[in-house]
Amino acid sequence: MDETNILQHLHQASLGERFLIERVDIQGELKRRLLDLGFVPGAVIEVLKASPLGDPISYRVAGTVIALRQEESQLIWGKVMPS
Repeated sequence: MDETNILQHLHQASLGERFLIERVDIQGELKRRLLDLGFVPGAVIEVLKASPLGDPISYRVAGTVIALRQEESQLIWGKVMPS
């Protein structure tokens, strides 16, 4: 079974939800930067708020608030955690 059928993009999580990262499909320097910021498999991300136009979206990870654009958050896969 293909794991991507079960997982969703971080961008698909709704405001206020918590998201468990399973996989990061980003390459190069951007991947290193996101990993350094705490976007690693097993991390729990909280979706905080969207900008007025909906992009970027702010996330809380490892006690820090980080804004990601849709093209970046669509490459982070995981599952919404139950409340």
